[in-house]
Amino acid sequence: MSSTTNGQWYPPEWPDRIRALANGELTPAEPRRAATVLLLRDSDSGGPAVHMLRRRASMAFAGGAYAYPGGSVDPRDERPVAWAGPSRAQWAVRMGVDPATAQAIVCAAVRETFEEAGVLLAGASADTVVADTTGEDWEADRAALVAHELSFADFLGRRGLMLRSDLLGAWARWITPEFEPRRYDTWFFVAALPEGQRTRNASTEADRTVWIQPGAAAAGYDRGELLMMPPTIATLRGLQWYATAGDALAAAEAQDLTPVLARARLVGGEIELSWPGHDEFTKHITATEAAGGAPGGGAPEGPTHGTGPSGGTST
Repeated sequence: MSSTTNGQWYPPEWPDRIRALANGELTPAEPRRAATVLLLRDSDSGGPAVHMLRRRASMAFAGGAYAYPGGSVDPRDERPVAWAGPSRAQWAVRMGVDPATAQAIVCAAVRETFEEAGVLLAGASADTVVADTTGEDWEADRAALVAHELSFADFLGRRGLMLRSDLLGAWARWITPEFEPRRYDTWFFVAALPEGQRTRNASTEADRTVWIQPGAAAAGYDRGELLMMPPTIATLRGLQWYATAGDALAAAEAQDLTPVLARARLVGGEIELSWPGHDEFTKHITATEAAGGAPGGGAPEGPTHGTGPSGGTST
């Protein structure tokens, strides 16, 4: 893996794949739906902190990069579940998809947050939230979900719980570039850590987790100390202006959910790589760099998600 002088994740195989796509030699893979959650909790100063995972350095994709809990939508996420908060139809309008797809994505967001962080956005009624998800029985259910031995619908039903969709706010949508072999259509959500619950590193893909204020994380990225993919740093920059987790959740209603998809084109002897609306990520890759001289080296960090799941995504 390589990076720029900041902490932007940049794989060395991208130039060859971009040229192959431009030359019609590469057929883009169909992106899989995915969801990732920016879990927030209030701090004493400087605004809310966000829960982040660092992908294991041994991971083939974005090893060492910081991301959020998240992953692919499971087909079983479309199964009926007890539901509280905005209806599936309301979520469908907000997200610009059909109700079944909206439910699957929201279910994936809640399920993946429990699987990877041990936090469950569900309660016994429309105005309650599970207060504690620790204990052997909870861990057994979490492991069964990860192993696909238990569906999320059956998990909630057996425990008499309903999904609290009102605890989530849709924040952004990023789609993995067409030249990537594994592609994800990833939805980013914000949510506040429920009172009484606590996070833990329950992901096999992460070697550490941190609670960090978005501004501090962005500063670490700018110094090249924290490795991240464009969706991760972009969402962090958007969060750093809010004083509380509640403020961020309220602001989610006005966030633009137009999908962000990287564009790559050949300009003379260079490759120009850009993300519409996010000029800071624009790259110009020379023929020398494309041949193996890409600037930067390995960086120390990095909805689990870049443009795919855990962020995801890799998103």
